[in-house]
Amino acid sequence: MKIAIASDHGAYALKQQIVNYLSENKEIEVLDLGTNDEKTSVDYPDFAKKAALAIQNKIVDCAIIMCGTGIGISIAANKFKGIRAALCHDAYTAQMAKQHNNANILAFGGRTTGIEIAKQMIDIWLNTKYEAGRHQLRLDKMIDNV
Repeated sequence: MKIAIASDHGAYALKQQIVNYLSENKEIEVLDLGTNDEKTSVDYPDFAKKAALAIQNKIVDCAIIMCGTGIGISIAANKFKGIRAALCHDAYTAQMAKQHNNANILAFGGRTTGIEIAKQMIDIWLNTKYEAGRHQLRLDKMIDNV
């Protein structure tokens, strides 16, 4: 599995911890799309775009994105066709993001999410199977709106 990870400056520190966690503990190939420091102010839509394009172009299987709260970057990512970015806050929302919505991007906030909760959400999201069925009917209704 290959995962893209991207953040703005507001989530840089958490992004670095997650890159290390995935690379060292999960045997997952990580494509780090930046940002590369927390001192330089950058725009979260630029990093949402990088992650979305990596999925659209089949460079990665899925992505994790972050900004200060996770709100802006998830909204920006969802502007791209075929992207289902879910802003999650706990184990339950991470599970439902995959199980019911087949989210291909997990989003959370660097200023609102601690590393242990982030690890828990990532593990659950990666290990949860999409149920399809009635949920696919709902996802199909969104395709025509894009």
